[in-house]
Amino acid sequence: MEEKITLEDMFRELETLTEQMEDPDITLEQSFDLYNRGMELLKKCNESIDSVEKKVLVLDESGETHEF
Repeated sequence: MEEKITLEDMFRELETLTEQMEDPDITLEQSFDLYNRGMELLKKCNESIDSVEKKVLVLDESGETHEF
């Protein structure tokens, strides 16, 4: 079972991956592995953001809520 990771944690990990990929001593294989991990994280970020956007409700002037 996969542990639930927050969007903030995913962004921090993406930043770390980017820094590691900028290391001039990194091998091509390591770079490829980091890139793949980053792409997985980006997909999860997009899914998380999409689910939040679907839950956002707008409160109109009459006090009723509607989906955004």
